[in-house]
Parts: sequence; C-alpha cells; structure tokens
Amino acid sequence: MAEHSGIEWTESTWNPLTGCTKISPGCKHCYAERMAKRLQAMGQPNYANGFKLTLHENAMEKPLEWKKPQVIFVNSMSDLFHKDVPIEFVLEIFDVMRRAHWHTFQVLTKRAERLEELSPKIDWPENVWMGVSVENQDYTFRIDHLRRTGAKVKFLSLEPLLGPLHKLNLKGIHWAIVGGESGPGARPLDAAWVTEIRDQCVRAGVPFFFKQWGGVQKKKAGRILEGRTWDEMPVGINLVRA
Repeated sequence: MAEHSGIEWTESTWNPLTGCTKISPGCKHCYAERMAKRLQAMGQPNYANGFKLTLHENAMEKPLEWKKPQVIFVNSMSDLFHKDVPIEFVLEIFDVMRRAHWHTFQVLTKRAERLEELSPKIDWPENVWMGVSVENQDYTFRIDHLRRTGAKVKFLSLEPLLGPLHKLNLKGIHWAIVGGESGPGARPLDAAWVTEIRDQCVRAGVPFFFKQWGGVQKKKAGRILEGRTWDEMPVGINLVRA
C-alpha cells in the first residue's frame, strides 16, 4: 500500500531518501525534521539516523508495487537535489518514476541550482511534475533555474510564505501552491501576500492552490480564502485524498 498523505495537494508520499540540511529561512521550523526525530524516538528503522541524510535503496521501487494510479509526493522528508545525493541515485529515482507511468509524481526542491545543473542528464518523464520552494522575494531566482529545466510540468511551492512576492514571472509555470507556516514558532502569514499571488496567477492563467493559513493550530485557522477554497490543479488531475 502507498503511504497516504495528509498534505492537501497530493495523495501519497514516497521517501527513498530521508534527512536534509537547512539552506534558507523557510527551513527554520522544518516539519520533516520534527517528524524524523519523532519517528527516530519511536524506533522506526528508516529514521535510525534521525534527520541525517540517508538513502533507502530498499524503498526505491515501491511505486512499482502500487497498482492504483495516484499523485505521489517524492521525498516529503528530504530534498532529492541535495548536494550529497549522488547523481546515480537521482537518475535511478527518475527511472523508477518513468517506469511507474500510471502515477503522477511531484518532486520539490530548494536546491534549484543543482536541479538546473543536472537537468540535461535527466530524461524527463511526462508524469513528473518538478517544483521549487520560494519563501520570500530573495529566493525568486529559484524560479528561473526551474524554468530552464526540461521538466514537462513546472510548479511553485510558495510555502511557508514569509513575505510578499511582487511581479512574479510565471512564464512557463503550470501551477502555484501557497501556504502559511504551521507548528511551534510558526511565523505569521499576511492575507495581502496571498491575495497578491492569487491575483497574479489568475492574470497569468496559472492554477492556484491555497493550502493553509497555518499557525500553531493550523486546522482551526483552515484554508478558506475570501469565502472559498482554492484547489486548482494542472489540467487532468483530480485529487482523491484518503
């Protein structure tokens, strides 16, 4: 069985890689780090190293065993383009995604420079969506790196959104997710930041997905923006969450 996910914009997760290191302000209160330490304390074998970068060859071909087509977030507990992940491992993951053609895979990175560097070596499958995280105006350069890759579907995860994003260049971008930070120490999300991005997406014809307001009690804060939910996805995808 696939690992069903509570993340609003996907259905399942696949983690052939766990652990990471922090590189920008969005990493400060990393949910994956908190979860990894919790799983380590519970004795979960894949997290024996806590949040130290760890490759899991035994999990590499899991999606091939999942026969029901689904949307799968790859490495929700890590970053595939971390500098310490061997290129051979990256290419092996892309090969599995190509062979598991009945699924749709979502890959997300903050290491946009390495993503662009490795892109020419990747045979980009049609069923792989590639995204970059952008938390404030200082990191919009990641979008340019993404745009120069061979990914067939390119998306933005503007989460945790820590400041306004003015005049986004959405050319060649197929989807945008926005969300506030959640959990202990969560930094506030200004509604004006969200609506400005939403309006830019509407003008550019880019599907817009509002994930959450966040905060310490994210469920209570909810995900209603101006009286409705925004669950837009790239054409042809309708999420079925367990």
